[in-house]
Amino acid sequence: MARLLIIETATEALSTALFDDGRLVARHHEVAGRGHAEKLIPAIANMPDGGHAAEIWVDRGPGSFTGVRIGIAAARGLAYAWGAQLRSYSSLPLVAAMAADKPAAAQKEIVIAMTGGHGELFWQRFDAEARNVLSPLTSTPTGELARLIETPTIYGTGAQTLVDARGFGTAVEIHPDASLTPLLPLSFLGDDPAPLYGRDADAKPAHTTGAPS
Repeated sequence: MARLLIIETATEALSTALFDDGRLVARHHEVAGRGHAEKLIPAIANMPDGGHAAEIWVDRGPGSFTGVRIGIAAARGLAYAWGAQLRSYSSLPLVAAMAADKPAAAQKEIVIAMTGGHGELFWQRFDAEARNVLSPLTSTPTGELARLIETPTIYGTGAQTLVDARGFGTAVEIHPDASLTPLLPLSFLGDDPAPLYGRDADAKPAHTTGAPS
């Protein structure tokens, strides 16, 4: 297996990892909140051989609009410069795979809730092994979601928000970790690095009717 670089900036976490023949050789992971644009390239440059890899995987969202764009732009630039293959994945299946790897009570499904915008959460259901999707990716107001989801344990960056809103259950906060992408089933990998925002953009072009006077 050739060298593989993972770029993960879709959430508050700034996370990168370099694998060589399937072995983790370098990792940078911090819950940065902000500053992804300034920190990402130096984090990669500090890896062996400047992070140079034959294949790059990037998280295309959903998550922070800015974080998603930063990660994809960096991945595209490096893939072009290195002649590397570029692949992508979504943050929710990765978090689900990380959740499935945690020791926990028997559960029929894994529910992921990730921080969204405007009082909404990105959420999705997976089977207990996080290998199959049980519901589509959706962005829903927190109050409405609190009435919909009864699964006791919620995982993800928005887990505590959801548990607090409904008044019961256990929240397990998980940020995507680039070094744990080997847990992600290959069926969740794609060749399209286009951003997956999960909801409409905050700013929309003004609608005009007719020509200006």
